[in-house]
Amino acid sequence: METYELEGRITTSLITPYPSGIPLLIPGEVFNKKIVDYLKFSREFNQQCPGFETDIHGLVARIDETGKKRYYADCVRKIA
Repeated sequence: METYELEGRITTSLITPYPSGIPLLIPGEVFNKKIVDYLKFSREFNQQCPGFETDIHGLVARIDETGKKRYYADCVRKIA
């Protein structure tokens, strides 16, 4: 799912920013608003500061049909 759709969903993989290398989430944990906001901030920072990008393991970047880079994470159902 794309990053803006992740809040309330359960991750199936580690979400780990580098640097620090400390996981934000481990499999089975729920994406909360703070985590989603951080992922959005990182995406915006990467777009505004090329060459200083934050690498977040567990996110997959894909270029859409308009040429814009979008970020996705593997997850399962939304918590009720």
